[in-house]
Parts: sequence; C-alpha cells; structure tokens
Amino acid sequence: MRRVDGFRHPLWVRLTHWIGASAFLALAVSGFAILLALPRLFWGETGANDAPAWIVLPLPVNLEQTGWGRNLHFLAAWIFVLSGAVYALAAILSGHLFRRLAPDRDQLRPDNLARELRDHLHIRPPTPVSGGERYNALQKFAYLAVLLVLAPVMLLSGLTMSPGVTAAYPELFTLFGGRQSARTIHFLAASLLVAFLVVHLWQVVANRPLRLLRGMITGRSGGKTEKA
Repeated sequence: MRRVDGFRHPLWVRLTHWIGASAFLALAVSGFAILLALPRLFWGETGANDAPAWIVLPLPVNLEQTGWGRNLHFLAAWIFVLSGAVYALAAILSGHLFRRLAPDRDQLRPDNLARELRDHLHIRPPTPVSGGERYNALQKFAYLAVLLVLAPVMLLSGLTMSPGVTAAYPELFTLFGGRQSARTIHFLAASLLVAFLVVHLWQVVANRPLRLLRGMITGRSGGKTEKA
C-alpha cells in the first residue's frame, strides 16, 4: 500500500517557506519606503534627485520613511538570507532540489511546454500525473530561477550598496559596475520577485487553494491510499 499525494511538504520546507515569505513581505514594504527617498535609478557609481536618471519612477520623494525602512530592511534581509540558505542546503542534502525541482525529460518536450503555457495563461489546473503530483516544468523553471539566480543577485547587489561591505570587498563594484548600478539591479531583481509572487498566488487561488494551503501548513493535502 502507498499513500498518493498525502505527505506533500516536509517540515523544513514548510518552515523556510513561511519564514521566507514573511521576511520577503517585510523586505517589500521597507524597500518601497527606502525607494521613496530617491525614486530614480542610475547606472554607475553616483546618483541624486537632480541628476539625469536611467529610470524615473512616478513616485513622490519622501525622506521621512527612510530610517525605519532601512532598519527593517536590514533585519528582514538577513532572515530571508538565512532561511533561504537553510532551504538550499536541506534541498541539496536531501535530494529535494533534483527530485522535485529539476525538470524531467518528458517535461522538456516542446508540446508539453506549449500545453503548460496555455494552461497557465487560461488558469487551468495542471494535467494530473499518475503516481502522485509533481511541479510542472514552468513551475520548476520559476523556482530554480528564484533560488539560483534572483536570490543571489538580490543578496550581492544589496551588499554592494553597503559601504562597510564594499570597503572589504571592492570586487563587488566591478561585478555590478558601481553602487548605483547595484541599486538599479537590486530594484529590477526585486520587481521580478514580486512578479513571481503575484503569479504564485494567482496559481494557488486558481488550483484548489484550501488544499494547497493545508499541504503547506500541515504537510498533508488530503491524499488517498492505493495499492502499490
């Protein structure tokens, strides 16, 4: 006998998911407050409100939110980094990274990718998979992009904006092309993470949200027992 779709997420996945989600929410709120002090993005080392900008955001300048915003942003950033590091380490050591997040060969077929894209655009439930559930290819690509690309870029670009860190590691300036370039890249990466979050929530709402939430809270999503 085996349980199909019963045990969905181990405890370490659930804990790091909710801790990371809470920290990211704090990062988004505090990051927006910081952005109001200089809602203009530059490329290179320097930038100011009266200097030519690469991107001008349609936001009002507000210097009063910077203090608490920076404090909360710094605290939430380290919580987000530590929870992400725990997740990544556990995912590698347990085989979760390759077992659950690496695309399977059949998922990489053009016809399968086209069908998944249509399903996502029309908010359709994923095609059932015999023997349990698995993430579809687009989900796997998105999760791997967040884990292996966006999160490291966010961390390194954020560190580049710290004078204390760049004094010890000036190579970060070379990596990002300057402090203001790092700030711009940090903003763009954060925007992509917010877009990922919006799509993620959209898919949860579209695909039996109570069942998915139960799986992420309790570890079980109400599976059934079948003969092996």
